[in-house]
Amino acid sequence: MDKYQELEEIEVYQLAVALADRIWEIVSSWSHFARDTVGKQMVRAADSIAANVAESYGRYHYGDKLNFLYYSRGSLYETKLAPKLNAYIASKRQQRTQAAK
Repeated sequence: MDKYQELEEIEVYQLAVALADRIWEIVSSWSHFARDTVGKQMVRAADSIAANVAESYGRYHYGDKLNFLYYSRGSLYETKLAPKLNAYIASKRQQRTQAAK
Protein backbone atom coordinates (compact mmCIF):
# COMPACT_ATOMS: atom_id res chain seq x y z
CA MET A 1 0.00 0.00 0.00
CA ASP A 2 1.25 3.46 -0.89
CA LYS A 3 2.21 5.85 1.89
CA TYR A 4 -0.12 8.83 2.28
CA GLN A 5 1.66 11.88 0.92
CA GLU A 6 1.17 15.29 2.51
CA LEU A 7 0.65 18.24 0.18
CA GLU A 8 3.91 19.83 1.30
CA GLU A 9 5.77 16.65 0.29
CA ILE A 10 4.60 16.74 -3.32
CA GLU A 11 7.49 17.90 -5.49
CA VAL A 12 5.37 19.79 -8.02
CA TYR A 13 3.77 21.75 -5.16
CA GLN A 14 7.17 22.57 -3.68
CA LEU A 15 8.42 23.77 -7.08
CA ALA A 16 5.30 25.89 -7.60
CA VAL A 17 5.73 27.57 -4.21
CA ALA A 18 9.42 28.22 -4.92
CA LEU A 19 8.56 29.68 -8.33
CA ALA A 20 5.93 31.98 -6.83
CA ASP A 21 8.38 33.17 -4.16
CA ARG A 22 11.03 33.89 -6.80
CA ILE A 23 8.59 35.78 -9.02
CA TRP A 24 7.50 37.88 -6.02
CA GLU A 25 11.17 38.77 -5.43
CA ILE A 26 11.76 39.71 -9.06
CA VAL A 27 8.57 41.71 -9.56
CA SER A 28 8.99 43.63 -6.31
CA SER A 29 12.19 45.16 -7.70
CA TRP A 30 10.48 46.51 -10.85
CA SER A 31 9.38 50.09 -11.39
CA HIS A 32 5.90 51.05 -10.21
CA PHE A 33 4.50 51.00 -13.74
CA ALA A 34 5.86 47.53 -14.55
CA ARG A 35 4.67 46.14 -11.20
CA ASP A 36 1.23 47.67 -11.63
CA THR A 37 0.71 46.35 -15.16
CA VAL A 38 2.43 43.08 -15.99
CA GLY A 39 3.85 42.43 -12.54
CA LYS A 40 0.58 42.04 -10.67
CA GLN A 41 -0.79 39.65 -13.27
CA MET A 42 2.42 37.61 -13.27
CA VAL A 43 2.40 37.32 -9.47
CA ARG A 44 -1.27 36.28 -9.45
CA ALA A 45 -0.60 33.65 -12.10
CA ALA A 46 2.43 32.31 -10.23
CA ASP A 47 0.51 32.13 -6.96
CA SER A 48 -2.31 30.37 -8.80
CA ILE A 49 -0.04 27.47 -9.80
CA ALA A 50 0.50 26.23 -6.24
CA ALA A 51 -3.01 27.25 -5.17
CA ASN A 52 -4.59 25.06 -7.83
CA VAL A 53 -2.29 22.13 -7.02
CA ALA A 54 -3.40 22.50 -3.40
CA GLU A 55 -7.04 22.73 -4.49
CA SER A 56 -6.67 19.52 -6.50
CA TYR A 57 -5.14 17.82 -3.47
CA GLY A 58 -8.28 18.47 -1.46
CA ARG A 59 -10.62 16.99 -4.08
CA TYR A 60 -12.00 13.47 -3.84
CA HIS A 61 -12.95 12.77 -7.45
CA TYR A 62 -10.21 12.34 -10.02
CA GLY A 63 -12.09 14.50 -12.53
CA ASP A 64 -12.06 17.40 -10.05
CA LYS A 65 -8.39 16.80 -9.27
CA LEU A 66 -7.49 16.88 -12.95
CA ASN A 67 -9.48 20.06 -13.61
CA PHE A 68 -7.56 21.96 -10.94
CA LEU A 69 -4.27 20.58 -12.21
CA TYR A 70 -5.20 21.82 -15.70
CA TYR A 71 -5.94 25.26 -14.21
CA SER A 72 -2.52 25.13 -12.56
CA ARG A 73 -0.90 24.30 -15.89
CA GLY A 74 -2.67 27.25 -17.52
CA SER A 75 -1.28 29.55 -14.86
CA LEU A 76 2.19 28.14 -15.44
CA TYR A 77 1.91 28.95 -19.15
CA GLU A 78 0.76 32.44 -18.22
CA THR A 79 3.88 33.03 -16.12
CA LYS A 80 6.06 31.86 -18.99
CA LEU A 81 4.42 34.34 -21.33
CA ALA A 82 4.50 37.27 -18.94
CA PRO A 83 8.26 37.98 -19.18
CA LYS A 84 8.04 38.01 -22.96
CA LEU A 85 5.02 40.27 -22.79
CA ASN A 86 6.86 42.58 -20.41
CA ALA A 87 9.79 42.77 -22.83
CA TYR A 88 7.38 43.53 -25.68
CA ILE A 89 5.78 46.33 -23.65
CA ALA A 90 9.21 47.74 -22.84
CA SER A 91 10.16 47.72 -26.52
CA LYS A 92 6.95 49.58 -27.44
CA ARG A 93 7.60 52.11 -24.68
CA GLN A 94 11.11 52.63 -26.07
CA GLN A 95 9.73 53.04 -29.61
CA ARG A 96 7.27 55.65 -28.34
CA THR A 97 10.09 57.55 -26.63
CA GLN A 98 12.24 57.48 -29.76
CA ALA A 99 9.33 58.57 -31.97
CA ALA A 100 8.72 61.59 -29.72
CA LYS A 101 12.28 62.86 -30.21
